[in-house]
Amino acid sequence: MTEKILPNLFRIKIPLPKNPLKYLNSYVIMDSKRNLIIDTGLNQKECLDAMQTGLHELNVDLKETNFFITHRHADHFGLVSRLVTATSKTYVNRQDTEMPWGGWEPMIHYGGRNGFPKDSLSAALKSHPGYKFSSKWVPELSILGDNDTITIGDYFFQCVATPGHTKGHTCLYEPTKKILISGDHILNDITPNIQCWSDQDDPLKNYLASLNKVHELDVDLVLPGHRRLFRNHRERIAELKKHHRNRAKEVLQILDKGPMNAFQVASEMTWDMSYESWEQFPVSQKWFATGEAIAHLRYLEKKDMLLRTTEGDVTLFLLNQE
Repeated sequence: MTEKILPNLFRIKIPLPKNPLKYLNSYVIMDSKRNLIIDTGLNQKECLDAMQTGLHELNVDLKETNFFITHRHADHFGLVSRLVTATSKTYVNRQDTEMPWGGWEPMIHYGGRNGFPKDSLSAALKSHPGYKFSSKWVPELSILGDNDTITIGDYFFQCVATPGHTKGHTCLYEPTKKILISGDHILNDITPNIQCWSDQDDPLKNYLASLNKVHELDVDLVLPGHRRLFRNHRERIAELKKHHRNRAKEVLQILDKGPMNAFQVASEMTWDMSYESWEQFPVSQKWFATGEAIAHLRYLEKKDMLLRTTEGDVTLFLLNQE
């Protein structure tokens, strides 16, 4: 269950049942004084069992262990409340903690405004892993910001704020050993999902700026939140930026047919999924796809390439012909 990556640094693969991400990479850094666990998994039995088995193999005492959470998505944060002890510290970023805990209604309302079928909104919420498997309570949190540091044994980590996937997503960088614990900021086998659920946000712009920021780091090995470890982070960043350029072009081509809402745009975008048609997508995947469509629509709107109008209570986007 456990895999040694570097001296005193291990990976535990935490399964994510019925989830296309397959598993979460939880990293454990061990030291005689204090251990550190980075990201935890969903708050469900399969995740807890895998974590407990891995920690037992490593002989980790949770009373001597702190936690660092790269971002507040349930597959990273959800299990922490079942692992913390009275002597544990849980490090998180401020921006994600300022989001309302359990505040799903504004997001659901916003999805409806962007064309998500209202008769499917309840099903989208109930199937969302963040709704089903989030932490049932929130432990006391210790806030870390950009450039703050964590020292564990021979590892000296710098916090690198990388907003985009969430508002406060934070990576850990070890400059001497040249390793980057990237959370969901950079993944090798899949593209991080960049969603938007507010008219005030531009997460894709933030994400691209964060990619540029991480590009400048001297990195030999990336330890991502999901799937395989990898090297050549600059090459992967170039691929991710190209992906979003192509996505933006595709959205413009779709809207060349006329005004559409975000759900309609998502239904015509190209997705790396095994389903034969949009109609076959599970409601949860339609939800994530719509959020990503909104992120690209919002990005293009902020660049004055798109305009918006309304049809009833639904937002439509159209090309700016000026």
